Amino acid sequence: MKTDLLEKGAILQRDKETYGIAPHLTAGIVTPDVLRTIADVAEKYNAAAIKVTGAQRIAIVGLKEEDLDNAWEDLGMDPGAAIGLCVRSIKVCPGTTLCKRGLQDSVGVGSKLDSLYHGKKLPNKFKIGVSGCPNSCSDSAFKDLGLIGGGKGWMVYVGGKGGAKPRIADKIALSVSQEKIYDLVEKVIQVYDENATNRERLGDYIDRVGLDTFKEQIGLDSYL
Repeated sequence: MKTDLLEKGAILQRDKETYGIAPHLTAGIVTPDVLRTIADVAEKYNAAAIKVTGAQRIAIVGLKEEDLDNAWEDLGMDPGAAIGLCVRSIKVCPGTTLCKRGLQDSVGVGSKLDSLYHGKKLPNKFKIGVSGCPNSCSDSAFKDLGLIGGGKGWMVYVGGKGGAKPRIADKIALSVSQEKIYDLVEKVIQVYDENATNRERLGDYIDRVGLDTFKEQIGLDSYL
């Protein structure tokens, strides 16, 4: 029986015969040339569809297994972390780069976090959302780690998730500065990586040890 091919970034489709692949797109931003390349590859290998995903990737769906290596070579792009126990593609809104409502530079912060953590192995999947204002277009309150831009800095949320048993994230900070946000993110991920059990999501870990204990573990006061 065929299964997902993690080493090829390929997800088995409903027909149990073909695969979907999703090139990594930092912050969901693409150039016309990248769009043309994706379209050309989809056409060349007779893909069933091109699908924009909820994680700001563009999936090429319905590829034959024997075409996967050549498709990736033609794309010249890395796979997006769509499956596996790791940091997934970071969801980012336009922020102050493009949006009139943006209060913080979500594209800049999200892109840097993506370069630091995308694909990093962790006890379970780990989703990050970076929103430039309280409209939270990146669904930051339902991510393992969510940042929401405010007038004086970043609001920080931890432990959110979707799925069959959704959990709204806990807000642990109201206005973390740009200078400190990266160190705080690093500490959150470090504490989770070192203390969570296998396949335990961050929210489940926080529920197990208690939010106050988690705040102490990350040394939250030093970032406020």
